Amino acid sequence: MDWDNLRFFLELSRAGRLTTAARRLGVDHTTVSRRLQALEKSLGVALFIRDTSGYTLTEAGRSLLPQVELMEGASVRIEQALPNPGETLSGQVRIGATEGYGTMLVAGQLSELSHRHPHLHLDLLALPRAVRLSRHEADIVITLERPERGPFIITKLTDYVLRLYAGKDYLQQHGPITSRSDLEKHRFVSYVDDLVFSKDLLFLDEIAGSGAVGVRSTSVLAQQEAIAAGAGLGILPAFTADQDPRLQLIMPAQIRFIRTFWMLMPIELKDIARMRVTWDFLRERAEQERGRLMGQTV
Repeated sequence: MDWDNLRFFLELSRAGRLTTAARRLGVDHTTVSRRLQALEKSLGVALFIRDTSGYTLTEAGRSLLPQVELMEGASVRIEQALPNPGETLSGQVRIGATEGYGTMLVAGQLSELSHRHPHLHLDLLALPRAVRLSRHEADIVITLERPERGPFIITKLTDYVLRLYAGKDYLQQHGPITSRSDLEKHRFVSYVDDLVFSKDLLFLDEIAGSGAVGVRSTSVLAQQEAIAAGAGLGILPAFTADQDPRLQLIMPAQIRFIRTFWMLMPIELKDIARMRVTWDFLRERAEQERGRLMGQTV
């Protein structure tokens, strides 16, 4: 038996699909299929039932799985005992994040992680929608909504602040804004209500009442561009807007929202060294960026 084939068996048992398992292992899906066939031939039993929905374990596969997981745990402990375990990290990690946090913070952070562990292959999905662990879209997800249930490891990553901004050129044309009553005279930039990936991002009812919305976008970075170009006022994360010299902060003492980023990972990935190292790195960097996230560095 080629013991390396068991890695492919383990990843496919978790992913349920050849393409997902192949991505996590950093190989082509035909390699996963070939390795699985070789393992089944050496054992003389079928380990998976193959159908249109993917791969599910047979009774023989379910019997084998806990033994292979024990082997994986032993492998992790060996890695931890090495003088410099970081050098052994390899394979793929896919990170899903909200568009703003992923683009403005995680993208730059991953450069450092890549230099630390050059054999890691890091994918970043920075999207204006929720990235779903249940569909195996990512290995680690940073999101705004904490799931109430599911086989996940969950941690509070960080709080962050959102505030009201306007383009500096816009304010020169329309004059200063000093009270909530002044907001009734202005148009706003916001999300497309029925496409927003978290209702926690719909702020305008709280500050503008029936104020008109001139531009809507699913993208917070597109909203920032529209606000900077003079399309209206808008609520933006301080960690993106405070870096933009075209924007002016409006009524910071009166209008301020706090939201939370949560980080999730499937339980079955928690003992895989590359996942654990990436998880710890993202937590460490979020703490280091706390001032920027809370709008304390302008």
